[in-house]
Amino acid sequence: MVNSSSSYLGRLAPSPTGLLHLGHARTFWIAQQRALAAGGRLLLRNDDLDTDRCRPDCVAAMLEDLRWLGLNWDEPLLTQSERLPRYRAALAQLHAAGLIFPCQHSRRELAEASVSAPHEGAAGDEPLYPPAFRPALGAPLPPLDAAGWALNWRFRVPDGEVLAFDDGLCGPQAATAGRDFGDFLVWRKDGVPSYQLACAVDDAELAITEVVRGADLIRSTFRQLLVIRALGYEAPAYCHCALVLDAQGERLAKRHDALALRTLRAQGCTPAEVLARF
Repeated sequence: MVNSSSSYLGRLAPSPTGLLHLGHARTFWIAQQRALAAGGRLLLRNDDLDTDRCRPDCVAAMLEDLRWLGLNWDEPLLTQSERLPRYRAALAQLHAAGLIFPCQHSRRELAEASVSAPHEGAAGDEPLYPPAFRPALGAPLPPLDAAGWALNWRFRVPDGEVLAFDDGLCGPQAATAGRDFGDFLVWRKDGVPSYQLACAVDDAELAITEVVRGADLIRSTFRQLLVIRALGYEAPAYCHCALVLDAQGERLAKRHDALALRTLRAQGCTPAEVLARF
């Protein structure tokens, strides 16, 4: 993308866990159109922190497919796995402020405890973290030593606070912490940040001015706003795109190989024909 004097800076953030499909293409195309309309720039970020699922061949495929579709971005490619020191520094800052707590409960324990919780998260979202599992406010935290970095850490949400933002496509959005979403994971015991922490740190530190992504991530935005505020950064604007659905009305996933850009290319589709489907 050609550099300009505009302060607009957006980003494309694919995860190389499978082939890009029509849903990704639509969101990324909207991101580029908004950047072009603002006379701004785009960065490309490789969200490769899911080490169990990320594949090097998918990185090469996503770069090929994005260029084939006609997308452009500023070089170099940013890779999350190369930014681990920044995420560790952010967690240390949250730890020093007493805004996180260790969680040693298993997924099964969390699932069983959430069954009787008075409020659940939105459909498709994680259930509220059980309040009974929270340590007392102000309780001493384990240090971030070798053992501390091998713990799951959660952000303690400010119960009752209403968070709000004006979405560029979906309009005004609001959610109440502790009711609509609960304490959320920011660090995993396998030594990497959660999506919420990594995304918030990257968007803030890279000075992204607008985040364009799918509407399924609106709830995540409230969590990331809390992290960004806690770290002392200014939040970007947000623009959440409607999801592309399959013939059964389900949102597309990377298992939809028939609608993968790589498959459509192999069938002889042109970029113009792909864009015409949006």
